[in-house]
Amino acid sequence: MAEERVEAERREASGPAPEGEAAEEVLPRLPDQVVPLLPLRNAVLFPGVVLPLSVGRKRSVRAVRASIEGERPLGVVLQKDPEVENPGPDGLHAVGVLANVLRFVTSGEGAHHVICQGVKRFRVLEYVEDLPFLAARIEPIEVAEELTPAIEARMQELKRLAVEALEMLPQVPAEVSEAVHKIGSPSMLADFVASFMDLEPKDKQRVLETLEVEARLDLVLRLLAHRIAVLRLSREIAEETRQTIEKENRERLLREQLRTIRRQLGEEGERDAEIEELEKAIAEAGMPEEVEQHARKELRRLERMPEAAAEYSMLRTYLEWLTELPWSKLDEEVIDIARAREILDADHFDLDKVKRRILEHLAVRKLNPTGRGPILCFVGPPGVGKTSLGQSIARATGRKFARLSLGGVHDEAEIRGHRRTYIGALPGNIIQAIRRAGSRNPVLMLDEVDKLGTGLHGDPASALLEVLDPEQNHSFRDNYLGVPFDLSKVMFICTANVADTIPGPLRDRMELIELPGYTDEDKKEIARRYLLPRQLQQNGLTPEQFAISDEALLRIIREYTREAGCRNLEREIGAVVRRAAVDIAEGKCTRVEIEAAQIPDILGPPRYENEVKMRTALPGVATGLAWTPFGGEILFVEATRVPGKGQLILTGHLGDVMKESAQAALTLVKARAERLGLDPDLFANIDIHLHVPAGAVPKDGPSAGIAMFVAIASLLTGRKVRADVAMTGEISLRGLVLPVGGIKEKLLAAERAGIDTVLLPARNRKDLPEVPESARSRLNVAWLETVDDALEQALLPAADQPAVEAA
Repeated sequence: MAEERVEAERREASGPAPEGEAAEEVLPRLPDQVVPLLPLRNAVLFPGVVLPLSVGRKRSVRAVRASIEGERPLGVVLQKDPEVENPGPDGLHAVGVLANVLRFVTSGEGAHHVICQGVKRFRVLEYVEDLPFLAARIEPIEVAEELTPAIEARMQELKRLAVEALEMLPQVPAEVSEAVHKIGSPSMLADFVASFMDLEPKDKQRVLETLEVEARLDLVLRLLAHRIAVLRLSREIAEETRQTIEKENRERLLREQLRTIRRQLGEEGERDAEIEELEKAIAEAGMPEEVEQHARKELRRLERMPEAAAEYSMLRTYLEWLTELPWSKLDEEVIDIARAREILDADHFDLDKVKRRILEHLAVRKLNPTGRGPILCFVGPPGVGKTSLGQSIARATGRKFARLSLGGVHDEAEIRGHRRTYIGALPGNIIQAIRRAGSRNPVLMLDEVDKLGTGLHGDPASALLEVLDPEQNHSFRDNYLGVPFDLSKVMFICTANVADTIPGPLRDRMELIELPGYTDEDKKEIARRYLLPRQLQQNGLTPEQFAISDEALLRIIREYTREAGCRNLEREIGAVVRRAAVDIAEGKCTRVEIEAAQIPDILGPPRYENEVKMRTALPGVATGLAWTPFGGEILFVEATRVPGKGQLILTGHLGDVMKESAQAALTLVKARAERLGLDPDLFANIDIHLHVPAGAVPKDGPSAGIAMFVAIASLLTGRKVRADVAMTGEISLRGLVLPVGGIKEKLLAAERAGIDTVLLPARNRKDLPEVPESARSRLNVAWLETVDDALEQALLPAADQPAVEAA
């Protein structure tokens, strides 16, 4: 009866027969040392651990039944590939765990569940074939345990890490931590910790197959330390995510409350639309990442700021500036050298050297678009076409054109901008010009760079150093914007009347291109091609209604204008055209033709006349050549004598250098008294008065030295100076004629004044090729080595009157 009761209890524990199989199926009885095997896909059972399992495969169900009916342990092993449905001997690991089946239950839906308790490790010796389930002859593995200090230390560290890991795992009962502390067996501790760790099945199998206790403890410690690091990082990420979500929810709630408050105050509609418009503009502006982050930060400040706050309008204006700048707008640069040559020739007459240099510059940019070319600076007198050259370059390259006048700028903030803390602050003129251009690569002309001033608020020329330096301007920082702006794509072109007044470091960053003045023939062509059509259009006339002869144009040029450029010429032509417009508007005629004889009736008496012959009618008058920022000019040096005590009187608003040149000229005349046929005692009884007319105009420089010498020699010898000769050159006490500057401008001035012969220092031969061919062909140039050469070339032969005697 006892045997029947035990059998009944066993069948009750095992449950009903699995669905789909005959209840009377009898499983074969297994020999000794042979156990049925239960392959697991993704789980590993350890000794001493209770593990619930779901059993679905028929072979696995038979293996569990064979274990229960044969009253022998069940061998639980891990299969190598979890995707294999029916693994064979090669698909299973050789080391597993013998387990006692505590309960085997079949649910109503046909699912089978078994609860196993691991007992000890085993090793498969050989598999038994011809059975309806997996079975194998095994060898139990005995694990030797010895509590050495090294093992105890590892056990203590493993318990500490295990408790730390359990605290980070969700929904872990407190009893598990207590159980870890109570385990005294090192082998059991390693197996228990490995069982609840979230490890890959292959890692758990490595722990199971590690038989030496100390090595197993080390392996579990390494795996556990890695899992703890992962758990810490996961917890930090989860905490950051939670805080971010809470912050966003909080901000959303606060914004909604703020919107409700504004709605109650009647301030919602217009302000919200303004914020949305700014946010859209920031998104579409194409700003660099750093600038966009800064702009959005300022927008959030504006959104939180009351509209009545003093800073509100300032911050809104600042954001509008940021969004309206062309951060990413680049005009497509198309450089066609042939088209550029046509544009330059169509817009400007002559200036061949300047056009050639511009074409070279464009050709280099075409061949090397990423290169950093020089900053071009056009230097020349007013009205010669410096600004219009920049406009032609913009047309030739397809870029926008912007002009910035620097004349009189004396505050660094005009270049770099004012800081936002000041009332009425604005960006500097550079950023303003870029905004007006609407592109990040315009042609930006810096006009009158030689007229920069220096005041109490810094040096604007020093601020321009960064703007014009290709190594720095890619991150130009305007004080108002406070963020870097890339100026490296801008083509900078500067203009100046005088190169000497440009600060040295700034001039070093530019390539100077000189534009000479025009000859009379050049001006006539310019007037015919450009000035006259423009004035006709401005005054509402057509070419069929107005005509002017070349002789009339030349008379206007020679008698009513005296300049290197063409600005006054255009004004005078405009006056002639307006007189014709009056006659046509009154109906007196339908067409007006202007001849040279009519010019005085329209423009009045001639303003300029040929003063050379009139002024050189007497001994003691010489014609010199001077250079000014507005081009070359002729000047007269007049000398006379009066009874006195040998003094030199100088008038005409002369500078110190020019006064010293006069002293040197008188000394040279005294040294050559005998050679000139003069009585050496003459100088003790007379005073020599040297005057340079146009006394209201300051004059300075050494280049009038030779003219002063010739004037004094002419006065004392009684020999007149040739009326058609002008001269320039510095003199030394050795009688040498030294080189001077401005040769090109001086020769053009001589040609305009009707001079035939020009006396130049021999060391200025190198400057003659710079003079336009039209002027060179009309002028005779005599080269001077010494002052004696000047006397030979300039003075007429001795007159019939006696030589000057001592007073």
